[in-house]
Amino acid sequence: MAKMTLDDLIAQLRAIYGNDLVAVALYGSAARGEHIAKHSDLNVLVVVEHITMEHLHREAPIARGWREAGNPPPLTMTRTEWLGGADIFPMEYADILAHHHVLAGDLPIAGIVVDMKDLRLQLEHEAMSKLFRMRHAILLADGDQKALRTMLTDSVSTVMVLFRAVLRMYGEAPSADSLVVCERVSERTTLDTSAVQRVLRHVRHNDPMPAGDLAAVVERYLATVQSLAAWLDAYVP
Repeated sequence: MAKMTLDDLIAQLRAIYGNDLVAVALYGSAARGEHIAKHSDLNVLVVVEHITMEHLHREAPIARGWREAGNPPPLTMTRTEWLGGADIFPMEYADILAHHHVLAGDLPIAGIVVDMKDLRLQLEHEAMSKLFRMRHAILLADGDQKALRTMLTDSVSTVMVLFRAVLRMYGEAPSADSLVVCERVSERTTLDTSAVQRVLRHVRHNDPMPAGDLAAVVERYLATVQSLAAWLDAYVP
């Protein structure tokens, strides 16, 4: 069976929501021009006027098909939720506002503002949470190289969300290129981002990571996230 495409997704969403479909937008790595087949998801935001249980029931098979195509389920929210969520999810909103492609409808963004105080609070929380999850993953891996490699490749996109938020705290518009973002974060904070850059090059297939390098990269990668959490805790605007 052929995998669901973006066109398939949009057509099926239109069939469900009709005139209540406000917008469908692509965000994340694909919107930034960094999508890598088999390694990057296609993240889709769906904004509608209303969501009922009937809507969710009808959208469930679509979400399943989209997931089977290798992507996360569409992020579906009402217009009211979308317009009022920037204070709760400032990091995600900042990324979406900076890089998105509207695929259908008209995404309402007028008046949406990300407050730097909200951004800093969520950033510290997410950095600490990511640190705890990575330590947990390392414990569960128990030295298994495949599991450790998966931990690195699966987590690097989230680490980049944190890094882009750091630059926004300084009033800087992050580059769409993640390697450039890493370099700027190092310049701004003195954090060593070399391990994150190493994982990015591995994911991009530009510089595959030999098994002999894995342990050292994991150690430095974890230390980077730990240092980021400590830096944010001590951060004074």
